[in-house]
Amino acid sequence: MALNLESLFDFVKSSPSEQECIDYFEKKRWKDKVISPFDPKSKVYKCKGNKYKCKNTGKYFTVKTGTIFRNSNISLQKWFLSLYILSNYKRGFSSCQLAKEIKTTQKTAWFVLHRLRDIFNLPKFKVMLENSVEVDETFIGGKNKNRHWNKKTPKCQGRNWKDKIPVLGIIERGGNLICQVVPNTKWETVNPIIRANVKEGSNVYTDEWYRHGDLYQDFNHGIVNHSIKQYAKGKVSTNAIENPWSHLKRMIGTYIKISRKHSQKYLDEFVLRFNTREYKTEERFDLVLLSSIGKSLSYSQLIS
Repeated sequence: MALNLESLFDFVKSSPSEQECIDYFEKKRWKDKVISPFDPKSKVYKCKGNKYKCKNTGKYFTVKTGTIFRNSNISLQKWFLSLYILSNYKRGFSSCQLAKEIKTTQKTAWFVLHRLRDIFNLPKFKVMLENSVEVDETFIGGKNKNRHWNKKTPKCQGRNWKDKIPVLGIIERGGNLICQVVPNTKWETVNPIIRANVKEGSNVYTDEWYRHGDLYQDFNHGIVNHSIKQYAKGKVSTNAIENPWSHLKRMIGTYIKISRKHSQKYLDEFVLRFNTREYKTEERFDLVLLSSIGKSLSYSQLIS
């Protein structure tokens, strides 16, 4: 197989043909036996043009059937290159730049990126966090003082999220990260999210914003008071989550501005890369590629 995923240079140098990309996907999806997406128990006939026929249903299919790539006029070569870039570039990749790389319109490249982001939200990482867990929030959006005079937002000082997108982050030290867009950072909003994602009895470390909650009832709740410049108190700190926050802000800088409507998709993109930080490049690529099976996102659904 000519497909080389060690680095972008190796990928480009190997120049995988469309057929080689199809063969690679077939091998990863079906291994040694092609299975009909319409009837897994049916016998399958191989036809011309990389098509297959399901005997029991009489329907034809390809390796792209039943995946995020279905009904796409874009070659699998371009999909693979886009997937490789988006899953590996820590600071993200803009649709304008991708359009130049895969020679499409910006609108098409934007749709490609959002289709890929749609499969980045993997159940594999939806596990309860435990042991030592840190909780913090951040706000996506530039500083009001840096905006042009006619784009400034009035009365948005302090923890006001009028001109920002609030994001709640929960991270297990040395483990997975969970990021969720929230309407606000009020206790009644974040409390159920924390309890739904952190195992009871775990050590939960926060800043003083959470001091009035009842986390102490089900968790070993430790607090650091940032307002008095206290950033660590023994094992209690929120320093671990500051690392992904710094990377997230840099990624958002690549996109310059993201809409509130699609903000969770951008977070899913970021979280996938963060939670697979110990993966090899090929392992991450294959993980996302196989996650495309059973997914579907039309353009009308995306913009609705």
